[in-house]
Amino acid sequence: MFWKLENVSHPEFRIGARESGPQVPGIAAWGLMTGVAMANAGLSMFESVLMTLIVFAGSSQLAALPLLIAGAPAWVVLTTAFCVNLRFVVFSLHLRSYLMHLPWLERITHGYLITDMTYVLFTRRFAQPASEDAARIGQQAWLAGNCCVTWCSWMSASIVGVVMASLIPVAWGLGFAGILCLIGIMCSLASTRLRLLSAAVAATAAVVAYALPYKLNIVVAIAAAVLLCLAAEKLRPLATERAA
Repeated sequence: MFWKLENVSHPEFRIGARESGPQVPGIAAWGLMTGVAMANAGLSMFESVLMTLIVFAGSSQLAALPLLIAGAPAWVVLTTAFCVNLRFVVFSLHLRSYLMHLPWLERITHGYLITDMTYVLFTRRFAQPASEDAARIGQQAWLAGNCCVTWCSWMSASIVGVVMASLIPVAWGLGFAGILCLIGIMCSLASTRLRLLSAAVAATAAVVAYALPYKLNIVVAIAAAVLLCLAAEKLRPLATERAA
């Protein structure tokens, strides 16, 4: 399993846990704000805690909350949550070569626990998947350590936010802290011209479609960026052939 002894006792487990340290304040602020938002949205404490434990995705939770309050159709809520987390499809495709040797249950567990910053830090430390068993265990141990700290930080802060929602002043600006955390993640990922272009297109589409109900401008922005990237990827080989 994911938390098997060879992972936890491996030196890379401690390294992965330690390297997640600088992100903990941002993760905790984002989790605390998400917990407060769920409680203030009218969900019961049980529903809020259950949503935190099952979904483990702050952006999707915050995108779904206003839709649930407004009584939006289930397909709109699910589609919005899916589109907001569509980036994890790209992450999983990249990580496939690192994890395909594992049993399916372990791969699913990894998929559930990996966050944006875990992906960024992991691919920065391990540029290529390991080919030997010993190196593979090291990569898995690092991932386990990083995910452990991230998950514990998020869950503890989110549950505190749910329980103490009425005591946390709005003036603390937790929402802004969460936004800053996401901006930091976005800047870490904006490493190519295509990614910068997709971010600009998504931002423009979100503003243009802002008047749409149920925050569907988020879906429009994601769709526009994805379609642009797919078109650019198809046109790139054609341009290379013509240049040759």
